[in-house]
Amino acid sequence: MEIHGFQKTTLLDYPGHLASTIFLGGCNFRCPYCHNASLVLYPAGQPTIPEEEIFQHLRKRAGILEGVCITGGEPTLYPGLTNFIHKIKKMGFLVKLDTNGNNPHIIKELTQNGYLDYIAMDIKNSSAKYGLSIGINNFNTARISESISYLLSEPVDYEFRTTVVKEHHTLEDIIEMGKWIQGAKAYYLQPYKDSGDIIQSGLTSPSKSELYQYKDVLSSYVKNVFIRGID
Repeated sequence: MEIHGFQKTTLLDYPGHLASTIFLGGCNFRCPYCHNASLVLYPAGQPTIPEEEIFQHLRKRAGILEGVCITGGEPTLYPGLTNFIHKIKKMGFLVKLDTNGNNPHIIKELTQNGYLDYIAMDIKNSSAKYGLSIGINNFNTARISESISYLLSEPVDYEFRTTVVKEHHTLEDIIEMGKWIQGAKAYYLQPYKDSGDIIQSGLTSPSKSELYQYKDVLSSYVKNVFIRGID
């Protein structure tokens, strides 16, 4: 596994649990607003962390830490992901996976084998504008829809989430996303923030009033809608 980052302790990444977060490099999307651009565009140029260093920390923190978050980049691109998560599960930790949802067969395999306890899947935009928000023209969203449908069947605890970008999302897009995931148990909106390590400059966040308007509209489709990451 090409591990390029490790946050030893977090109360934010895994809802309700004290966890560590592992960052993997590489992604099959090129979202202009991505806040981990170096991991996506130049993973080979990033420092790596040996797996054993991760496992040593987890062994030391057993009984204190509850879970491990695996994020990226896009973790489902790694052939060794299943074995890696299996090792973490054998140590007694909960595992949360962050994913863009474009590899539904991996999500299903991991879930059906009991390797995942929580999945956070990004919904980038309405289906018609998905390509804009992932940097891929004429993108076919069939596999995104497959992952959505699978999570809606509740095989594991999950959330959907969208980074809202003023230049990418209109009220109509928000409504279409709400319809796409209608009946979901949880949907989080998070305003775009310039991390200083992004793919495209010049993007901005919607206002607080716009975010709350989006939240109110989405409540017609998803019972539990939250705004994450505002002051």
